[in-house]
Amino acid sequence: MRTVVLLALIAILGLTGCQLPVKQPLHPAEPQPSDSIPLTDTPYQRKDWPHWIDADKNCRNTRQELLIATSRAPVQFKDTRQCTVKAGLWIGPYTGRTFTRASDVDIDHIVPLAHAHRHGASSWTRAQRRVFANDFENLLVVDDATNQAKSDKAPHEWLPPNRAFWCEYGRRWQRVKDKYRLRFSAAERYVLKQLADTCLQ
Repeated sequence: MRTVVLLALIAILGLTGCQLPVKQPLHPAEPQPSDSIPLTDTPYQRKDWPHWIDADKNCRNTRQELLIATSRAPVQFKDTRQCTVKAGLWIGPYTGRTFTRASDVDIDHIVPLAHAHRHGASSWTRAQRRVFANDFENLLVVDDATNQAKSDKAPHEWLPPNRAFWCEYGRRWQRVKDKYRLRFSAAERYVLKQLADTCLQ
């Protein structure tokens, strides 16, 4: 099956995202009927999720606002209107790499839009999708390549290369899905539980 429980690497390598040992090997969990995700008849269309928006009408959309809020240094703008960020200092949590050019980073949805669509959001209104797509709690500044590698994968299919961020990533994923009452697959729940248990040790 397509699902690969990435936390099995912890037992093999003797590493965790929080630098803690795992007492027992982790194994993939087979989805149970009660946890299966019903298929949606509505195909995912990125255009149905309005982003990035200028919520406060100050000429800076969600991407620009997040770049400003997370930069470790004062940002530089493209022009005197100060609507678009050109440079700053960002540390990508997925890799730990540092970036200074805004053009080198993406804004990642921790819980991807396509994943949300498949797990309960296909019936949402456009307004609900707009809120989700621009929610700062579900957004991170990351590099282009890692964002593309993640795509719309869940934690049982992909975890950040930076293991030190695994605990925070698992917490953020869980929090966002609970906040919007999105469904979990059995394999997804299994990995999140194992990750949470490991991070509490």
